[in-house]
Amino acid sequence: IEAFKAVKDSTQPVVVHIVTQKGKGYAPAEQHKEAWHYCAPFHPETGEPLMDMSGECYESITLDFMMKKMQADPSVCMITSGTPTVLGFTEEMRKKAGRQFIDVGIAEENAVALASGIAANGGKPVYGVYSTFIQRTYDQLQQDLCINNNPVTILVFAASVWGMNDVTHIGTYDIPMMSNIPGLVYLAPTTYEEYIAMLDWSIEQREHPVAIRVPGGVVHSDRELPDYGKLNKYEVYQQGSDVAIIALGTFFGIGMQAAELIEKNSGVKPTLINPIYITGLDTELLESLRKNHRAVITLEDGILDGGFGEKIARFYGASDVKTVNLGLK
Repeated sequence: IEAFKAVKDSTQPVVVHIVTQKGKGYAPAEQHKEAWHYCAPFHPETGEPLMDMSGECYESITLDFMMKKMQADPSVCMITSGTPTVLGFTEEMRKKAGRQFIDVGIAEENAVALASGIAANGGKPVYGVYSTFIQRTYDQLQQDLCINNNPVTILVFAASVWGMNDVTHIGTYDIPMMSNIPGLVYLAPTTYEEYIAMLDWSIEQREHPVAIRVPGGVVHSDRELPDYGKLNKYEVYQQGSDVAIIALGTFFGIGMQAAELIEKNSGVKPTLINPIYITGLDTELLESLRKNHRAVITLEDGILDGGFGEKIARFYGASDVKTVNLGLK
């Protein structure tokens, strides 16, 4: 108040630099700043969350996998930008990781450029970031990373309608933003097993910059996993006819439900496809669908404008195959 009073009648431009204290007035947040950097709705009296937070989560899954990977290979390193617990890296885990863990502060641009430089010199960097913040790195993704084709792994968290939903923290724009950057391979796992296999492949390969859209909830499957180095080959989960459902990432489960409903209500068994790759088309498979499919439905956990489904619709634009793109407005 005193600062504002001192400058409010100024006749020249003035900058008032206000240092805020996150969680001011709530003792647990003041005492444990990192743990309370973000919190879901909670009981003020106890600090306990209102919803059940138990069960598997990709933060701890990633942490466990990466700790083992770093212990086995000193060239592997983790990078975060002001949110180390996006990957489960608490203060204790950061100490265990030592120099193989780097947090650059709230500077996502620096994180991508740093990762690109490390990869160019033989390192195996993995950068974890929330979908809503990767917008800040657009220039670095294009200019520092993909033009140089350096083998960096980027893990994109909370990229979902089930993720953050504040107007400045919406994690549903990454597909339109990233899927058209030349050179980038953007993957959409549907299960725990797919995610771990993609992560392991991405760290060890030296051909491409790779981003992985971390799924919303943890689902398990015993499906056979492909060689992800054979780019843009979709998985046909169920062979059918007349209608094909191409369900991306977290929405693959909804695609399975849709296939069941269509068969139940119409008697037609649809083809169900897990596309795996957000950045490329399996043109051979899409071409083959023309023979005995009249319609193709796409499902994606992201904004439709400029999204994955539009790539499929464009492919079939000059044909008789009808397309329906379902996702977020």
